[in-house]
Amino acid sequence: MLQRDAALSASDAEVRFGILGTARIATKLVPAIQQASGARLSVVASRDPERARQWAQAEGVPLGVEGYQRVLDDPDIDAVYIPLPNAMHHEWTLAAAEAGKHVLCEKPLGVNVSQAEEMAAACREHGVQLMDGVMWVHHPRAQAMKEQLVSGPLGELRRVTSAFTFRFDEIPDYDIRLDPLMGGGSLGDLGWYCCRATLWAFDTLPHRVFAAARYFRDVDMNLSALLWYDDQRMASFDCGFDVELRKWFEVAGTTGSLVCDDFLRPWDQARPRFWTHDRNGLIAQHTADAPIQEVVMVENFCQAVRSGTLREDWVADAVATQRMCDALQRSAREEKVVELA
Repeated sequence: MLQRDAALSASDAEVRFGILGTARIATKLVPAIQQASGARLSVVASRDPERARQWAQAEGVPLGVEGYQRVLDDPDIDAVYIPLPNAMHHEWTLAAAEAGKHVLCEKPLGVNVSQAEEMAAACREHGVQLMDGVMWVHHPRAQAMKEQLVSGPLGELRRVTSAFTFRFDEIPDYDIRLDPLMGGGSLGDLGWYCCRATLWAFDTLPHRVFAAARYFRDVDMNLSALLWYDDQRMASFDCGFDVELRKWFEVAGTTGSLVCDDFLRPWDQARPRFWTHDRNGLIAQHTADAPIQEVVMVENFCQAVRSGTLREDWVADAVATQRMCDALQRSAREEKVVELA
C-alpha cells in the first residue's frame, strides 16, 4: 500500500492507476497510461456498473467497478485520473487526497480559484502529487521553445497572442461543455490552455485583465481577453466553440518572434515544429523530438510519484491558471476591467 508521506516502496515500482469516470476524454488517456513506462492501469469506475464493465472491456482496462469510492478504498491503487465534469473535480480530488491517492485531474482544476486552492492544500497535507492535465507543456517541444524565449533571438518579451477554438457543426441538445451547472464554457474548456501559454511564457500573473464574451445557455460560447503585465508586456487570446479549429500562439519580443501554429497537439505528430522570425522574415524552422505528449505527461507524473518529492511548480501553475480564468470570467460577466490582487 502507498504511504501518504512517502514514495513508492521501490524507485522502479509501477504506479497503479484507477480512473474515476468513463467520460469521452478518458479514452484519450487510457492508451497513454497503458504505454507509459512505470505506469499500470488497473481499474475504471462508473456510477453505472454495467457501463463500467463495458467501458473497461472496450478500452482494455482489467476491471470495471461501480462507484468512485471503491477505487479510492482499494489499497492496490496508487493514483487516480479524474476526467469527471468540472464541477466534480473538487469533491473527488479532496476524497482522493484523503485516501492517499495521487491525483492527475483534467482541467480546469476547479470551478473557481477557492476550489483550486483547497485541492492543492489537501494534496499537500496528505503528501500526494496533484497535476492538471495540460499535456503540451510536458512535450519536448515546449522545452525547446522555452529555451528560445530565454536565450534565443526574441530580445525582451513584450506580447503573447494565442487562440484555441473549434466549431460545433450543430449545437447539441446537451453537451457538458454547454452546461453551466457542470462548469461549462469556452474559457474553462479552451481558454485555460491560452492562459497557461501566457503563464508559461511570462512566468507571472497579469495585474489586470479584461474579457468580452458571447453567452449561450448561460455559458460563454466565445471569449476574447486582454491581459496587462508589468515591464511593458501584454497578452491577448480568443477561445470559442463557433470558429474552425485553431490552436496557435505567438510570443513577440523586441528583436524577434516565435510562432507555433499547433501548440496543443502537433498537426504532424512525427515532426513537431515551430518558427522564429525577425524583421527580415524567417530566421529558422525548428523541430523537436516527437514522443506522444500524453505518454510524456503520465511518465512525468509517475516519476514525481515514485520520487516522493512533490512537484509544487505544477500545482502552482494550475492554481495560477485558475486565478487568471476567474478574473477573466468576472470581467466578462461584469463588463469591466478586473484587477488581480
